[in-house]
Amino acid sequence: MLSPSEVKVVLEAALLSTPEPLAINQMRRLFEEEVGADTIRRLLDELRLDWKDRAVELVNIASGWRFQTKPDFGHYVDRLNPEKAPRYSRAVMETLSIIAYRQPVTRGDIEDIRGVTVSADVVKKLEDRGWIDVVGHRDVPGRPALFATTKLFLDDLGLRTLQELPPLEEIAKSLEISSIPTPSPQPDQDQPETAQAGGAESAESGASAESEESAESAEFEGGSEDSDTAAAADPA
Repeated sequence: MLSPSEVKVVLEAALLSTPEPLAINQMRRLFEEEVGADTIRRLLDELRLDWKDRAVELVNIASGWRFQTKPDFGHYVDRLNPEKAPRYSRAVMETLSIIAYRQPVTRGDIEDIRGVTVSADVVKKLEDRGWIDVVGHRDVPGRPALFATTKLFLDDLGLRTLQELPPLEEIAKSLEISSIPTPSPQPDQDQPETAQAGGAESAESGASAESEESAESAEFEGGSEDSDTAAAADPA
């Protein structure tokens, strides 16, 4: 039977060697004998304190626990991978913000809030990045797809839940956008408000091309296990 200190060392080794966050249930499978979830959480908190004065920290995000570089050292690590971050248009970033704060929503909901047509290309870019997914269909004629953000979206922002999202004003400032349309109240829906990472059919397509696609671009780089959080602009 492993002692608590030995269990903590095993957890540390696993977290340092895996490229993806580890959930509690995954970490329990590291041990032949039964190790309770509460015990693992306690040891992870101890491990987080052990690393608090180092350049790398242990954090808890939507998909589990991972080690990542602290913000003060991120720009040094970035020099090892000097590729430019993806750049997205204002239309893409506004659409993502609306989905994040009003999910689940249809393209029609987004168009009502933004006041312009949402092109299929805008939705596809967000789906290809893995930040949004179809989590169901609204029970109205045409059964439009309902979009919500994914766990990857939260992971890239270094967040555990949607409740940790920063205010819209902070996102607008970090994206250098003068304003992001504030989502207006929507009728109550049958879908859960914090739906994430649902499986489902692909999003509806065929909207007209949107002129705002050529508007000012905003940088929004996804995080990795060696990156840290930054409110909506650069989660790396």
